[in-house]
Amino acid sequence: MTTSLKFSRREFLKKVTGGLAVMAMTPPKKWLAQVSFPQEERLGRVTIGMAEVKTKPDADSPTIAKVYEDAIVPWLHEVVGRRPYRRNQRWVETPQGYIWTPYLQPVRNISNNPINTLSETGLGQGMWAEVTQPYVDLSLANPPARSPWLKEDQTPRLYFSQVVWIDQIKKSDDDQTWYRVNERYGYGDIFWAKAEAFRSLTNKDVAPIHPEVANKRIVVNIAYQTISCFEGKKEIYFALVSTGIREDMNGKISPQWETPLGNWPIWRKVISVHMSGGSTGGGYDLPGVSWVSLFEANGVAIHSTFWHNNFGEQMSHGCVNAAPEDAKWIFRWANPIVPYDPGDLTVGMPGGTNVEVIEA
Repeated sequence: MTTSLKFSRREFLKKVTGGLAVMAMTPPKKWLAQVSFPQEERLGRVTIGMAEVKTKPDADSPTIAKVYEDAIVPWLHEVVGRRPYRRNQRWVETPQGYIWTPYLQPVRNISNNPINTLSETGLGQGMWAEVTQPYVDLSLANPPARSPWLKEDQTPRLYFSQVVWIDQIKKSDDDQTWYRVNERYGYGDIFWAKAEAFRSLTNKDVAPIHPEVANKRIVVNIAYQTISCFEGKKEIYFALVSTGIREDMNGKISPQWETPLGNWPIWRKVISVHMSGGSTGGGYDLPGVSWVSLFEANGVAIHSTFWHNNFGEQMSHGCVNAAPEDAKWIFRWANPIVPYDPGDLTVGMPGGTNVEVIEA
C-alpha cells in the first residue's frame, strides 16, 4: 500500500496512545482537552515534525518562525515560489510568512449537528462518517491498544477527510454527544470521539458519476505524476498524484516500492480501509484511508491521502496517493459501482474500469 516517505512516519506515530479508560467508566470530557482552531475558512495542518516559516516563498529566504506537527495555520493564498531540486514549487502564505505547501494538509473547521439515531444496515446499526475538522482526538474504549500506530503514549487522532464507520452514539453528563469509531478492517481497536467533528455520509456521497458511459479508462503517468480519466478518447478528469517512490530514505533505488507499470482492471472498491505494511522502521499503519480503488493483484490502489500534500512527486509505497476530492471523484466515476451499504465491493474478471500505468 502507501505512505509518505519524504515525511517521517515516525513523527506521525507519535500522535497515538494506549490504555485509556472505557467510556462507561469515565466521562470523555476528563480525557480530552477542548481544542480551538483558527476561525479562517481555509486552514493548513502541519504534517511533519517541524516546518519553517519563511519571509518569502523561497527555501533560501530567512526563517522567521517554526511550526510543529499538527499546528493549524490560516491558509491565505497559495503561490509559486522557489524550492531547489524539487518538482513542487508551491508555497502557502500564512499571517506569519510562507510555508512550503507539501508540509501543509489543506483543512477546514466545520462543526456538525450530531445525529441521535443510527440507521440499520447490512453491517448492523451504523453509518459512514467523514472528519470535517482539522483533527479530532480519540479515546481508546477497549484497551490495551492493538494497532501499531497506538503504541506510543500520546493522544490518537483522526484527521480532516478521513472516513470511518460509526456504530454507537452516547451522551456524556454535560450533554456532549460522542460517536463510537469501530473500523471494519482494523486491528480491533474501538474509540470514542466528539460527534460534531464528523459529517454523516449519505447515498449522494457514493452516487455514481456518468454510470451510463461504458468506455471508461484511467491512465496514471509515472513520469509526470498525473492521473487522467477518459470516456472514450475524451479526457474528462485530470489531477496530480503521488506514485511509488523509487529511492529509500538513504537514497538507494528500491524497485519494490515502485508503482508497477501495466494494465489492470479495478477489482475492489471500499469507502474506507485500514492500511498497513512495510518493514520495521520503514513501515506504515494508517486507519481510515478513504475512497480506495484497488486495481493490481498485490493490493496497489488509488486512494485518498491525508498525511502529505506533495502531489506531483513520488511519495508512496506503491499505491497512487490522491487528494481526497480527487480520490472520491474517481471512486464514484470508475466501475464497479459501490453502494453505501456495505461500502465495499469485490468483483471477478473482467473487473471494472481499466487502470493503465505508464511512464511516458
